[in-house]
Amino acid sequence: MTREQLEHILRAASTITGEPDVLIIGSQSVLGSFADADLPAEATSSMEADIAFFDDPADAKADQVDGAIGELSMFHETFGYYAQGVSITTAVLPEGWRDRVVAFATPGTAPSRGLCLDPHDCVISKLVAGREKDLSFAAALLREGLIDPHILASRIGTVDADSRVIEKIRNWIASNHRHPR
Repeated sequence: MTREQLEHILRAASTITGEPDVLIIGSQSVLGSFADADLPAEATSSMEADIAFFDDPADAKADQVDGAIGELSMFHETFGYYAQGVSITTAVLPEGWRDRVVAFATPGTAPSRGLCLDPHDCVISKLVAGREKDLSFAAALLREGLIDPHILASRIGTVDADSRVIEKIRNWIASNHRHPR
């Protein structure tokens, strides 16, 4: 996905729900922090943007988005990318993540504004999920120097997850970080 495609999704989601702020919580949230050209292929290969809304307790807005511009919708068939409406609790995130969201507001997002996860918080959520594609995504951002392993290591301790999962992630960070700063 490109930043231009994410802008399109944000405009559409905002129009559908009437919400100016759209939270991007999946891997495509890194597009709010980095230009397309600065990201490795593993970070932009997804054709789906996971989006949520802060004020959506019953996930009705997420469901509206899913129905209108989600997978297999006319939007998806027309443009080749789509939005997945999800609950704000979908991702396991470190404490304080809400204070670190990155605003993504361009003329192309109007009338909306994307609120993207901080790249480190995004990677933490991917490491907790632990799927092969998530580990590949995290490794690529680390390899390219786009995230700091020391920040990852400090934030992983604030995640509400099983201690075995935390230890597995600490080991992953250590084994994938070859050049200490």
